[in-house]
Amino acid sequence: MTREEIIRKHKQYLFPSISTYYADPLVTDHASMQYLWDVEGNKYLDFFGGIVTISAGHTNQRITSKVKAQIDKLQHASTLFPNEAVVALAEKLAHITPGEISQSFISNSGTEANETAVQLARVYTGRYEVVALRHGYSGRSQLAQALTGQNTWRRSLPGASGIVHAINPYCYRCPLGMTYPSCGVACANDVEAVIQTTTSGQIAAFIAEPIQGLGGFITPPKEYFKIVFKIVKDYGGLFIADEVQTGWGRTGKKWFGIEQWEVTPDIITAAKGMANGMPIGATMTRPEIAASFQGLQISTFGGNPVTSVAAKATIDLIEEDRLMDNAAVVGSYFRQRLEELQHKHPLIGDVRGMGLLQAIELVRDGKSKEPAPQETAQFMEECRKLGLLIGKGGLYGNVIRMSPPLNIAKADVDQAFEIMDKAMARTSTHATAMAR
Repeated sequence: MTREEIIRKHKQYLFPSISTYYADPLVTDHASMQYLWDVEGNKYLDFFGGIVTISAGHTNQRITSKVKAQIDKLQHASTLFPNEAVVALAEKLAHITPGEISQSFISNSGTEANETAVQLARVYTGRYEVVALRHGYSGRSQLAQALTGQNTWRRSLPGASGIVHAINPYCYRCPLGMTYPSCGVACANDVEAVIQTTTSGQIAAFIAEPIQGLGGFITPPKEYFKIVFKIVKDYGGLFIADEVQTGWGRTGKKWFGIEQWEVTPDIITAAKGMANGMPIGATMTRPEIAASFQGLQISTFGGNPVTSVAAKATIDLIEEDRLMDNAAVVGSYFRQRLEELQHKHPLIGDVRGMGLLQAIELVRDGKSKEPAPQETAQFMEECRKLGLLIGKGGLYGNVIRMSPPLNIAKADVDQAFEIMDKAMARTSTHATAMAR
């Protein structure tokens, strides 16, 4: 099909609620490692990786070769029939997860993983109420939308019951009007206030992304999760770490983002980068919690042998090539370059993130911090013209999110920096002209 045919048929045959980037959608054709090409042959440096999903590079042959071999051997089994691929993956997960977490329920997505985690917490504790965070994102099912703390992603259905939201640790836009560290991380105490005032005081769980993904890579202070963890335990709840975007070495040095805050959760959920682009989800926990999930359980595609092989191959590659270390080293360099960009361009109000999960927040005025969503969209368009793909997020649509493959080099960062520098200059010029 031509580019025009693809776009026309996309509009005709797919739900109109499926959003796409850019005023003129980019139609993908093929990709290799850190690069992606559209159907017209234009080449792009991919610094978004399919929404934090390409961990080890597009079509990495060390992963796809094992996937292809598995397709020829056994493509499907369902959870009714054990197979070597899913057992090997589950064993690997047991070896790398923190604490006593050693049993997994493999599913198809982050939404399913989070749904399973909340069900599990409710069954294990015998309680129902769950605390989530504002600005968080948990998926697209009814329960996951109820957990989500952004109105734009909650509009299709009334939310599921039993969910309450605490304020999030958004230091750049502190909801309490305070400044870190003199604030004493007061936002963490709101979790207790919410439990005391909007629940029965007996919660099933607290769920949070260590770094809020769609929220705009909002990164909590180092003390935050230790304080929250104690509060959750004081009220009898389980701590669920949503690692859909922060897992698999993305934050650097550690397998899971929550480990950066020195907290061991009761349940970990994961997806996205786990299988380098193959659809998979996982809910991981301690044996005594897993044992409470009784009654018949089945997942037709959960633990599919092909996706299980892809996941284990991805995790093995990350481990063998020490990509967690690379995420820390190159991520630190990337952060340095983004801060250079911030000093040069007033549109950038904040730089945040960890490892190879970095973001810049665009504002029209540094003092008022007025969000700049139109400028953010313009900046993305300019980056595309210059050959760089980046993502967007934040409650106000004014945060640029970047999550390149974990095996990029500093040279890739330099290339991205040069493009962003030019794109930011063009965006600023356009914004000034429009203001006149």
